[in-house]
Amino acid sequence: MNQAFYTGLTGMKTYQYSLDVTSNNLANINTVGFRADTTEFSTLFEETLHTQASSQNAIGLGSRVQATAMTQDYGSFMGTDSATDLAIAGDGWFGVTSGAEDMYTRAGAFTFDADRNLVSYEGMYLLGTMGNNIDGTLMSAITDTTPLGAASSQGKMTLPSKLHVNAEPTSYINFSGNLTSSEAVIHQSSTVISPSGEENFLLLEYTKSAQQPQEGIVWDITATLRSKNGETIYDTQQGSAQFDSRGAIERFTLPPFDNAGVPLSINLGESFSGVTSIDNLKMSYASEHDGRAAGDLVGYSINTEGEVIASFDNGVSSSVGRVAIFHFGNDQGLERVSGTHFKTSSNSGEPMFYTDEAGAYVLGADLKSFTLENSNLKYENGMTELIILQRALDANAKSITTGDELIQKALDMDA
Repeated sequence: MNQAFYTGLTGMKTYQYSLDVTSNNLANINTVGFRADTTEFSTLFEETLHTQASSQNAIGLGSRVQATAMTQDYGSFMGTDSATDLAIAGDGWFGVTSGAEDMYTRAGAFTFDADRNLVSYEGMYLLGTMGNNIDGTLMSAITDTTPLGAASSQGKMTLPSKLHVNAEPTSYINFSGNLTSSEAVIHQSSTVISPSGEENFLLLEYTKSAQQPQEGIVWDITATLRSKNGETIYDTQQGSAQFDSRGAIERFTLPPFDNAGVPLSINLGESFSGVTSIDNLKMSYASEHDGRAAGDLVGYSINTEGEVIASFDNGVSSSVGRVAIFHFGNDQGLERVSGTHFKTSSNSGEPMFYTDEAGAYVLGADLKSFTLENSNLKYENGMTELIILQRALDANAKSITTGDELIQKALDMDA
């Protein structure tokens, strides 16, 4: 009879704790990045009874909470209108820091603070690798990618609202197209960027030479570098281009231009690559050149590889950093600090990065921008668990009532 009291009391305590855990899960059903917990039980003691039939019956003396384990399921995704809202499609954690302590979360709702640092809504800095190509408000270098640094070297990510990329002058132009002999004068043009960032034009004027070889054709070339509005002439050069009987270019002469102190070379190609001169062949004229105009920041975006891409109004884009995704040997060993934030423990191990075949650090999962991950608890599962636990609590309470009635009857019999 006393055993009924012990079993009932420990059972009520155990299921009450589990009810609290499940209730907390349900209360966070709409919390972004929330990880639900499950409760694991164990028996306190067991006494083995031997009967005359040589069978064994194990009678427990109660239960207790063995552990509270984090559910490893992924939550569903929902779209947002913010490029800094991020979700991890796979395993891993965002790293955030208060400056004094690092924590890890699946809640990817980030924004900018007054200093243009990417922060969580709790004000913790998002951890990642910066590309070291931002110097104040100047973009010092254009890069395609930012290599991810070691897990221990991650820091806060600062993305200025104003960023300028300097102009790069044009140093070469490659022309292509076909010059048909039926036309007396043909023009080709290309944009030329000066060292100061001005957009100018180079105009090539082809006229058939007065003296022609027995085979093939020769075109005289007048090349003029001028301002965009055509009012200013910066440089003029004379040259020629000779083509064989098939129309393939054999040689051309055109001295380099002076692009405000930067030598500008012109290339018409070779053989059938570049400019040709074939009768009755229509081909559009094209040019390829280096250089770019100056530009100002339009905005930032984050791709699936975690690259933070800065886009400029001159069409240039550059990686400026990479968001980090941390991994652990045992995710369930992480210690919950708040609803969505965890810290390392001896059971979780230290944060680490995955590596590829070349030994470079990789994210190990895709990032989704304009996306947030919902709680990983399904409402129907939580409500079902709540009903089961409540009935188990009632059953343990009933065992105490029954034990009390049995003791009362035993006392009455003694009287």
